[in-house]
Amino acid sequence: MGSATPLPSPVAVALPSQVADQLARIEDKASRIEDKYARSEALLTRVEDRVEAAGARMNEAARQADLAALRGEVRALAERTRGLPGLGALVLTAVITAVLTVALTLVAQRLNLQTLIPLR
Repeated sequence: MGSATPLPSPVAVALPSQVADQLARIEDKASRIEDKYARSEALLTRVEDRVEAAGARMNEAARQADLAALRGEVRALAERTRGLPGLGALVLTAVITAVLTVALTLVAQRLNLQTLIPLR
């Protein structure tokens, strides 16, 4: 392992006043540029937030329009199906059909009408 050489300590150098004034002006301009950049960044952040909020409002409006259209379709479907017979009417029709089928079959057998149907 080698021995570490000590680093030289910084030496204060006196600058000519014209160079010092120019550096001070450059620092001032850099500071103003940083301030403008920070203000621009804040403005862009606010614009981004407003655009996001507007997008959210547009999505909500589109969702509301979709719901309104769906409500209209359900209402139209309900109006079309309102005139259809209910479950009670369908069951009554099935019972009446079964009773009449049995009755007509018995009448056909008593009157010996099965001979009118040719067998294969």
